[in-house]
Amino acid sequence: MSSRGIRVTHTHGEAVTVTAACGTEILRYVYRPDPERFESRKPYAHPVRTLGGRTVTGYRPNDHRWHKGLQMTASHLSGQNFWGGNSYVHGRGYLPLPERVGSMRHDGFSAFTVQDDRCDITEDLTWVENGGAEWAREERGLSVHSVDEEAGAWVLDWSLRLTNLRDSALRFGSPTTAGREMAGYTGLQWRGPRDFTGGTVFAPDTDAEGGGLMGTQGPWLAFSAEHDEYDGHSTLVFAHAPENLDEGSAIHPSHWFVRAEPIPSVAFSWAFFEEFALPPGESFAYRYRIVVADGAWDRERVGAYLDGLPW
Repeated sequence: MSSRGIRVTHTHGEAVTVTAACGTEILRYVYRPDPERFESRKPYAHPVRTLGGRTVTGYRPNDHRWHKGLQMTASHLSGQNFWGGNSYVHGRGYLPLPERVGSMRHDGFSAFTVQDDRCDITEDLTWVENGGAEWAREERGLSVHSVDEEAGAWVLDWSLRLTNLRDSALRFGSPTTAGREMAGYTGLQWRGPRDFTGGTVFAPDTDAEGGGLMGTQGPWLAFSAEHDEYDGHSTLVFAHAPENLDEGSAIHPSHWFVRAEPIPSVAFSWAFFEEFALPPGESFAYRYRIVVADGAWDRERVGAYLDGLPW
């Protein structure tokens, strides 16, 4: 791949930014705590941009103020809400229950390596329930690499290893496990900007698109849309590492939460239809890949690109 390097800037206590050689700031990872507790304070990536400078994340949209770019979440976790905003209660719908909203505390970076063509960061976080109890320790990996101006694409790898700090099991679920059909959102979530509404969503090995992919499984999912203001499209590809889909190694099966309308959003849901439990002292891990590309990529181009990008 043709790559001309990246530049990384760390504003201590606030954010890490990655700028491509072409001058575009392609990623801003913000770990400074948000002011609003109800939105579930936690680090997030926004803005995320293509190499051509097109913004492909949304931040605090008026329909869901707690949607912030790309962020790790847990919508239903042992009675707490690490997603943010209203909590779903079966028979009563979504309710503002601030006492259920937890947070993810940035504790520091245990590794921070920058080379000419990639950046690898390891972040330490603690998941804190609303009352202040520390429930889980997370080791998060963020890697920016494969910045390729010829292909018009770059890659963000996002991983986590989560360890239960409690003396009882942590139970991971979603609104669907709580009784709301086909609302299995939880896990790593992307919120698109407003102009991604109504975009094209597709996956390999199926003719289903958009809403027809809700709750399905697969190695990757792509979301393409045409921008307002600028001429042209952008495409995001969300991909699982192979072990995520291995029933022998993954703690629980993953399914896609995906909507193009009324809001553009994708989540790697780890508890769509069923809860799973993490025993005291135990850990689980997932690895994800997000390809950020200029242009309207099709199924064949996505597949070929991923095939050329080994894990």
